[in-house]
Amino acid sequence: VQLQASGGGLVQPGGSLRLSCAASGNIFSVENMGWYRQAPGKSREMVALMTTDGETKLADSVKGRFIISFDNHRSTLYLQMNGLKPEDTAVYYCIADQTWGQETLVTVSS
Repeated sequence: VQLQASGGGLVQPGGSLRLSCAASGNIFSVENMGWYRQAPGKSREMVALMTTDGETKLADSVKGRFIISFDNHRSTLYLQMNGLKPEDTAVYYCIADQTWGQETLVTVSS
């Protein structure tokens, strides 16, 4: 499986961004997909996960603000991020089982 992440950028506090992760290759074997992030000086942490059954799990810090979804027609995983806070600033990665996609930087700042 190959993953291509995009959608990061600079946004003001309270703003929104949507990250995309286009999957290609043997995606039919994938069981779980999700998003992780790593803020400066911190460890990588789980943000959102989704199983092939559609079950989702969100980190407590993003519940009520972020939504994870998957478009079967486009084979693309999304992370809709609303109500962004400065502490959401991080490098974001998408993951499919044990495969990591490239990073995309999200900066929340006024």
